Amino acid sequence: MTQAPAPTQDTVRRLVGSLLPDAGAGQPGGPDVRPLVRDLSVWRVGGRHVLRLAPDRDASVRLGRELRLRDAVRPHAGVALPVSVAHGEWARGLACTLDTALPGRTGEERAVSALGEADLAALLTGLREVPVGKAEALGVPRLAPRSPARLRAAADRAAGQLGLADEFDPARLGQLTAQAADQLAAQPAGAVLVHHALRGGRLLVSADGRVRGVLGWSDAVVGDPAEDIAGLAIAVGAPAAVRAATLAGYGARPCLRGLWLSRCDALIRLADRLRGLDDSPLPLLRTRLRRAWEPILLERVTELPGDD
Repeated sequence: MTQAPAPTQDTVRRLVGSLLPDAGAGQPGGPDVRPLVRDLSVWRVGGRHVLRLAPDRDASVRLGRELRLRDAVRPHAGVALPVSVAHGEWARGLACTLDTALPGRTGEERAVSALGEADLAALLTGLREVPVGKAEALGVPRLAPRSPARLRAAADRAAGQLGLADEFDPARLGQLTAQAADQLAAQPAGAVLVHHALRGGRLLVSADGRVRGVLGWSDAVVGDPAEDIAGLAIAVGAPAAVRAATLAGYGARPCLRGLWLSRCDALIRLADRLRGLDDSPLPLLRTRLRRAWEPILLERVTELPGDD
């Protein structure tokens, strides 16, 4: 595996200058650059661009696939996606892309309004409209749906640990009975293009709560649309996520499956953090747990038709 050198501000400035010579026009010493993540793989370049550096060859492959996928999704998405204005290699065998910076702050910092929920519905609708065959031809992998029953068993153990730590009442997980978990299994032939990482940090939200952009397409798969509903439940809260999915035309089964995927995931992640197996910020994981467990009226549905 290619070992990536640690990028510095000087090397990033030189790289940006080779990718986009006018990027630092009028600025002594070149464009203003600053890292946005701890591993130095994402850099802000002035006020108009973001530079992303693949840390290894596998990430390089996924980055190239992401650029092609964004172009395929863009006509359907209903929200803005970054545009690559230049791309190449930043080290031998390691890809990079200089993307347009989209406006807004992350969904972790701003709440989504009713109009923002409509934006999310347009995104979910657009993902479903992208032909699965086209996505797979671009190299997007197919991922089998997760089993709600198996996930519930793992969440049950996590809930017990969180109960001992006074972080969660394990009795609440009793709402998802074994019979209900079986009912929520994904139906055949329901695979669509799935972003698969719709966390709050991937959503850019304006001051009025509109979703102005969606980032981070390298984890996209062809699979269960409930995974994106689950991501939204953790990002914007269960009620908003289910309303957006319903507006997008999804029925009770995928909405409830997404809800319970998010709830189980949130329990497992927080329990892992308390055991030292996850280094995510503790307040963030607690917030995600709270969002996922916000009650929704759809939970009272007991008969689920085959409506995936």
